[in-house]
Amino acid sequence: MPTEHTVDEEAIRQRIGELAQAVRAMDLELLIPFYASEVVSFDVQASLTGAQAKRRSWELASSVLNPPYGYEIRDLKVRVNGKIAVAHGYARLSGSNSRGVWVRATLVFEKVDGKWIIVHDHASVPLDLKSGQPLLDLNP
Repeated sequence: MPTEHTVDEEAIRQRIGELAQAVRAMDLELLIPFYASEVVSFDVQASLTGAQAKRRSWELASSVLNPPYGYEIRDLKVRVNGKIAVAHGYARLSGSNSRGVWVRATLVFEKVDGKWIIVHDHASVPLDLKSGQPLLDLNP
């Protein structure tokens, strides 16, 4: 019999799968409800607060990349503790004009009214400390 912990972990993995589908479709009306209204985001472009700022970040991504969009997630780990969960792994957003860059992605979820929503997210790339340049050609 599955425990509440395993049920919640599976629900989060399913939400992340649905999020990935919405990204591949670049459907902002589907994407934005994944985020809390006051989500705190440290994205590749900038630090953001609020779902509308996150929307602008996805709009920027869609203006830089050409469809069809790709979105891959690798090495996903999920940790659940009550109504809070952390998921982390590697993610790559791509378009027909770019193979994209792998980023380290962290999503913090909160269970609100039985539904897991993103309250914090963080995407980053490693940095070469000598040159100060991001390492954009790494693969997980």
